[in-house]
Amino acid sequence: MIPVYDKEGNKIKEIELPEHFKYEIREDIVYKVFRAYMLSHRVPYGSYKYAGMEASAWTSKRRYTYRSSYKRGISRVPRSIFAKIAGNFIWIARVIPGSVKGRRAHPPKPEKNWYKKINKKEKRLAILSAISASSNLDYIKNRYIKSFIYLNESINTFGLPIVISNLEELKKAKEYRDLFNKLKIINFIEYIKENKKQRAGKGKMRNRRIKKYRGILFVLSSDSQLPKVSIDGVEFSKVDQLNIEKLAPGGKLGRFIIWSEKAIEDLRNLYI
Repeated sequence: MIPVYDKEGNKIKEIELPEHFKYEIREDIVYKVFRAYMLSHRVPYGSYKYAGMEASAWTSKRRYTYRSSYKRGISRVPRSIFAKIAGNFIWIARVIPGSVKGRRAHPPKPEKNWYKKINKKEKRLAILSAISASSNLDYIKNRYIKSFIYLNESINTFGLPIVISNLEELKKAKEYRDLFNKLKIINFIEYIKENKKQRAGKGKMRNRRIKKYRGILFVLSSDSQLPKVSIDGVEFSKVDQLNIEKLAPGGKLGRFIIWSEKAIEDLRNLYI
């Protein structure tokens, strides 16, 4: 049995914990499924098909052909004329790999298939393992090594997992901030906000300028409407839309999750 709290942090009743939280935790399966998930969502990329091959360079294998580098004691590769001095030419190699402005030998190809298949049973087992680890104190400590001191008071007071009644009724950021104060996790949210960092390198130009912790996941019922709330370190998901990337970001188990009572009831018939 686990306690259910209202939006003021008061215990109102107890419900039976679903068997999802009692499954054996398989870290190897979780990482395998997470890696397949990330590879399957990778955007194909590649260079221009004719890059390095559009130079006006050529070579002739016939003797005494005008402008040819044949029979001059140099390699028979495509060459462009760099300069002409009297009847002689100065060539520079083009097109071939290893030459200046030449093509790459094996460039990345956009037609490459990055998709990785995963067994349905393994995918289901990974989700069950991640749900089970979310209520395991050791895994939460291991995931939130630096910030666990801000979660410790809340976990000692409300236990794991934390279940809130009528969580779907909250729609505004102010209401969620009041809930954070009641659940004693406001310091954890402030820690995430203050520890945002700017990424080094070209990722700044590719829509991933800021690095920050993933923080808390709120799981709501299947028929609910997700609130349009933007708070650093807070994410929302419907219980029937959970995946390994939400439950174990980076393939690391032990995410801090707050469930709604309706989500727990919906969970009993899912992922089994």
